[in-house]
Amino acid sequence: MNFLLKSISYIFHPILMPIAGSVIYFITAPRFIPENIIQAKIFGLVVVTILIPIVLYFFLRTIGVITSIHLEDVKQRKIPLLLQSLILLLVIKMIIDAYNYPELYFFFLGTLLSSLSAIFIVFFGIKASLHMIGSGAVTMFTIALSIHFEINLILLIAAMIFANGLVATSRLHYKAHTNLELTLGFLIGVIPQLTLINLWL
Repeated sequence: MNFLLKSISYIFHPILMPIAGSVIYFITAPRFIPENIIQAKIFGLVVVTILIPIVLYFFLRTIGVITSIHLEDVKQRKIPLLLQSLILLLVIKMIIDAYNYPELYFFFLGTLLSSLSAIFIVFFGIKASLHMIGSGAVTMFTIALSIHFEINLILLIAAMIFANGLVATSRLHYKAHTNLELTLGFLIGVIPQLTLINLWL
């Protein structure tokens, strides 16, 4: 059980959630998108949202700014979250445009708003679960895609809701967060996505 719960924390790590939302979008979008374009977009997103943050993580850890990949200390969250916000802004400006991929564009915009919200509450000494922010955002985005494209994604949505429960259980088990921090994280992930739905649904 310990191995499963620990694995969940890494499988659903916040750094992986943007690419998860992107893959769900490209798989479910009924419009024609050339395969080479999809591959190029996914490759670009992997480099920018996964590889670059990993490099930045090791750099920040080397110079002593952070001590753990999970950022348990609320004071250590400011710089990583700021860098994450800049990376998401880069994605919006350079990789995913609003004209060709409006749904995915607003997903990343919502994710950026979630990241900025997480930074804002850090200044008050409050930490929200970044895991729940990521999984909550992807879950809400998947629900919105199902409604928007009028396709049955009930199994995927159910799996995502179940995954949210596993993530919360994992974070509680390792005493990484309180119930309030998990709930706050989920709301910070969901509310921006829910708010921006009005612009593309």
